[in-house]
Amino acid sequence: MSATSPGRTGAPSEGALSHRQILTILSGLVLGMFLAALDQTIVSTAIKTIGNDLDDLSAQAWVTTAFLITSTIAAPLFGKLSDLYGRKRLFMFSIVIFVVGSALCGLAQSMYELAAFRAFQGIGAGGIMPLALAVIGDIIPPRERARYQGYMMAVFASASVLGPVLGGLFSGTDSFLGTAGWRWIFYINVPVAAIALVVIAKVLHLDHVRRERRIDWWGSVLLAVGLVPLLVVAEQGQSWGWASAGAFACYLTGAAGLALFVWVEHRMGDDALLPLRLFRSSTFSVASAQVAIIGMAMFGGMSVIPLYLQIVKGASPTKSGLLMLPMVAGLMLASLGSGRLIARTGRYKVFPVVGSVLMVLGMSVMTTIGADTPLWRTDIYMAVFGIGLGLNMQSLVLAMQNAVPAKDMGVASASSTFFRSIGGTLGTAIFLSVLFSQAGSKIGHAYTKAAGDPAFVAAGRAHPDQIAALHQHLGGGLDDTSFLNSLARPISHPFFAGFSSAGDVVFTIVAVLLLAAIVLSVRLKEVPLRLVSGNQARSQAEAPGAVPAEDAGAPAGTAAAPGPGLSPGTATVPGTALAAEAPPAGPAN
Repeated sequence: MSATSPGRTGAPSEGALSHRQILTILSGLVLGMFLAALDQTIVSTAIKTIGNDLDDLSAQAWVTTAFLITSTIAAPLFGKLSDLYGRKRLFMFSIVIFVVGSALCGLAQSMYELAAFRAFQGIGAGGIMPLALAVIGDIIPPRERARYQGYMMAVFASASVLGPVLGGLFSGTDSFLGTAGWRWIFYINVPVAAIALVVIAKVLHLDHVRRERRIDWWGSVLLAVGLVPLLVVAEQGQSWGWASAGAFACYLTGAAGLALFVWVEHRMGDDALLPLRLFRSSTFSVASAQVAIIGMAMFGGMSVIPLYLQIVKGASPTKSGLLMLPMVAGLMLASLGSGRLIARTGRYKVFPVVGSVLMVLGMSVMTTIGADTPLWRTDIYMAVFGIGLGLNMQSLVLAMQNAVPAKDMGVASASSTFFRSIGGTLGTAIFLSVLFSQAGSKIGHAYTKAAGDPAFVAAGRAHPDQIAALHQHLGGGLDDTSFLNSLARPISHPFFAGFSSAGDVVFTIVAVLLLAAIVLSVRLKEVPLRLVSGNQARSQAEAPGAVPAEDAGAPAGTAAAPGPGLSPGTATVPGTALAAEAPPAGPAN
C-alpha cells in the first residue's frame, strides 16, 4: 500500500492512510527510535558501576565511544540503501541488529567485550532513527508530516534526557531476577524491540521499486576513515591532551579521509552515499549546518547541566535526570505545537527563527546560575531552552526532507541524524573540556576569595581535617567529588561557586554559538511544502511521460505552474491529472 494521509489542503488519494492507521504505524517507529535514543545516554550514569563490576574502569570511555562511532557512520549508509532497496526490511533489520547487540552487551564479561558489543549495537541504532523519519516521509505529505514528526522528535529528546535516569535506577539495583542490575540496561531492550518488530511487520506496507545502482562502498570506507579518528580524539582528547602526538595523528588522518571522501562522492554522482548535488539546495545546506549547531548546543548543554545538578545541588544521577523534566516538557510542547501549526499554515521558517532566539535566551540566563540559585529558576531557564529546541528539531528535518527529490528521502533523513550526531559529539567533547579546564582555576579563585570570609575561617579552624582533605582532593583533580558531602557547608561552598562559574563559561560559549543558528535560520529559504507523500511523488515521477519538478528546473517541493483551464488557486502534480488546492504560499523567504 503506497499511501498518504489526507492532508487538510489536498484531496485524499486512493488507499490513503487514516489518522488512526498512521498512529498505529507511528507506535512501532517510535518504539524503535526510543530504544536508539535511550542507549546514547543510558550508559553514562551506570558506567562506573559497570566498570567496577567488570574490573576495568579505565576502559570505560571506549564503551561510549564505540557506540557513537558505529551509529554515526551507519546512519548515511542505511539511508542510502533504503532509497535503493526499500525501508521496511532495512528498518526491521536494524532493530534486529540493535536487539542482538543489546543481548550480547548484557552477557559481556569484560569491558572490551562490552565495547565490541556496543559497537555492534550502534550499527543497528544508526539505522533506526533515519529510517523511522524516512518512513514517515514516505507515507505522509510534508504539509501533514510535521504533526507526526513532532511526536518522534519529542520521543528522541525525552529518551536522551531520561536515559541517565533509567541508567541510575538499574545500576543502583544490586540484583534483579538473579542478574546484576546494570545488565538490565541492555536486556530491557529485548521485549520492547520485539513489540516494535511485530507492529512494523503487521501494519507497515510500503510499495517500493528496487533500483539497481552502484553502492558507494568506497565512500562508506572513507567516511569511516575520516570520522573515526575525529570522533575518537573528540572523546579521548581531554585525557590524551589536545596537542599530543596521538591527537595530531587523528587530526591528520581524519582530514585526509574526509578529503578523499568528498572526492569519491563527486566521482560517484547520484550513486554517492551523500550526493553532493543535494548541497546545491540552499535550504538543505543551511538546515544541515543548523542541525549540526543545534546538536552541539543540545548535547553540549545537556552534558553540563546534570553535572551542575549533581555536584553543586547534590542530586543523585536519577534525581538530576528528573530535574531536567522541565526541559523535556518544553521541548515536547513546542515540538507538538509547532507541528500542528505547520500542518495548518504550511509555513515552517518562523519556528527555527523563534526557536533559535529562545535557545540563545535560555543559555544567556543560564549564565547567571550559581551555587545559591534556587532550582525553580533553573527549571524555568531549562524550559525556555527546551521550547527553543522543540521549535527547531522537527522543523529542520522537515525542511531537509522537503528540499530534496522524493527519491532521496532516505539520504535526507539520514543526513539530519548524521549532522546532529557529529554536532553532538563535538559539542559534548569541547564543552566538557572547557568545563573541566576552567573548573580548577575558578575553584581556586573562589577559595582565595573565601579566605577573607569569617564563616569560612571559623569553619576551617573548627575542622582542620576537612581543610587537609580538601587540599588533598583538589591536588588530585576533579575525578571524585564525593568527598564534598563530608565537608561543612562554609568549606564546600567555594567549591560549588567555582564549579558553577566554570559552567557559566560553557553556557556563555553555547549562547554565542547559537547566534550562528539565528543567522542560519533567517537565511533558511522556505520551500513550499509538497502536498503528496514521498511514495506518491516517486510513483508519479516514474510514471510514463512524467517530468519530475526537480528535473524540469523547478525547485524540489514546489508545485508546477497551473495548466490550461486551471485557476491560480490550484496546483498540478507532475505526471497526474490530479488538482489539489494549493496552500497559501506567500513570498518565499
